Amino acid sequence: MINLAVAISVLLVVVVLVLLFRIQTLASIFTGSSQKRVSHSNKVNALLMLLFLLVGGAAFIWSWVKDQDKFILPVASEHGVWIDEMFWLTMVILGIVFVITQILLFWYSYKFQHRDDKRAYFFPHNNKLEIFWTVIPAIVMAILVFRGWKTWTTITNPAPEDAVVVEVVGKQFNWMVRYPGADNKLGKVKHTLIDGTNELGMDFSDKASMDDFIVNEIHIPKGKPVLFKIRSRDVTHSFYIPYFRAQMHAVPGMPTKFWLVPTKSTADMANEVGNPDFKYELVCNQICGRGHFAMRAVIVVDEPEDYEAWVAKQKSFIESNPDLLTNMKGSVPALKAAPAIETETPGDKAAENAEEIVKEEATL
Repeated sequence: MINLAVAISVLLVVVVLVLLFRIQTLASIFTGSSQKRVSHSNKVNALLMLLFLLVGGAAFIWSWVKDQDKFILPVASEHGVWIDEMFWLTMVILGIVFVITQILLFWYSYKFQHRDDKRAYFFPHNNKLEIFWTVIPAIVMAILVFRGWKTWTTITNPAPEDAVVVEVVGKQFNWMVRYPGADNKLGKVKHTLIDGTNELGMDFSDKASMDDFIVNEIHIPKGKPVLFKIRSRDVTHSFYIPYFRAQMHAVPGMPTKFWLVPTKSTADMANEVGNPDFKYELVCNQICGRGHFAMRAVIVVDEPEDYEAWVAKQKSFIESNPDLLTNMKGSVPALKAAPAIETETPGDKAAENAEEIVKEEATL
């Protein structure tokens, strides 16, 4: 009841104020003073428009100069340079248009403020202006789109045959990383083989799986092409490495990939940013659940000889877990019944295998 009484009181106050305004307007019309309703505040507001333009523009420039090193990360890959060039071209074009339109907006608000001795000019249509602000933006947009398409097709072309292959699998809430062995070929995986030890479901009936090894820290060589094969075991994640200007979704049942050439080792970047503890990071920027914050992994960019030395020290997964071979021998029928996902095949083959998995699960 109290809330209702308050609401009614507020409503009555609003009604009274509206009626008082109408009475004042009618009185000014009867007294012949209705043409002078604009007070000195109109000129004050016009001046404030110019002040806002000047102060706001100065604040924008100051914030940019002061903090640009915090939001413009150094680039550490070949294609990242192309991405940055495309980004800054777009920013320059949009920045010029933004500055011009904002200056005109606030200047016109001041110049064409209300004056009793002036009337607005009626300007309903102009064909030349319509053509100008339609054709020019269309041409600029076409140039930007073509440049972006050309850059994207270059980035997404097939990786070189000698590229280092790294499989990254996302699951709630961590990344799992697998490398091929000396054959540079990843073995097959089967969802039915996933357990507490074999979290990727590696199929050791495939000889290519025998020398694959799993690590907690990603190592890649500087100056050599690296092909990331990306999968998800549960929900959609996002493979994001900002210093390399690379991002690709990890989608369940649909393997994706992205290749790049690192240009700066971890030590190089540490010297450039002045942080001896610097580390490249792989993060997930797709909210994937309660533990999303934990979806991080360290990427180490080594000099080529250091990378080769690191690889030589790694033990294959089956060497570290020999019991998996024993268990496999006792479950050969189960292995034959489960379809395998070819991690080396193109996306259409992987999608076909994923459909087979879904059908099998539906019959269980």
